[in-house]
Amino acid sequence: MSFKKNLNNPLFWSNFLKVAVPFFFFVTIISLLINSWSAIISGDFMAIAEQNFTNGKWATFWGMKIIISIIYGLYITNKNMK
Repeated sequence: MSFKKNLNNPLFWSNFLKVAVPFFFFVTIISLLINSWSAIISGDFMAIAEQNFTNGKWATFWGMKIIISIIYGLYITNKNMK
């Protein structure tokens, strides 16, 4: 099926969510581990918040992960739909 036809299929969106949501959580966890490893190990949640979420950093942090997850979910779901 073509991508446009897949977009109209309810099964496509169900499968998209099955791919995109776990990928989003995976990317978020990996990103936090890479960016704030020492703060996570020491349990300093204020440092984690400061490094990743304060002063408008939250928009970049969440925005990139959402966009990457949507693109990955659409690609994988479209690739696997027959």
